Amino acid sequence: MPMPAAQLEADLREAFPDADIFIEDLAGDGDHYKARIASPSFNGLPRVRQHQLVYAALKGKVGGELHALALETTGKPAG
Repeated sequence: MPMPAAQLEADLREAFPDADIFIEDLAGDGDHYKARIASPSFNGLPRVRQHQLVYAALKGKVGGELHALALETTGKPAG
């Protein structure tokens, strides 16, 4: 079953409340998304660790409700 973009964004905002988040449905099917996330939580972390934090925030939904997720992550100043 597809995951609505609003649910994906809500899950990410819960984990990264101070982030700038942009979600794009790549195929129009609710299964293939691109997420751009800029958060102070990522400051100083390598990209792999940033992505691990995102996948952890989605609590196993990638590969289930969410078929594919392309990620762009970056740190940003706190505040």
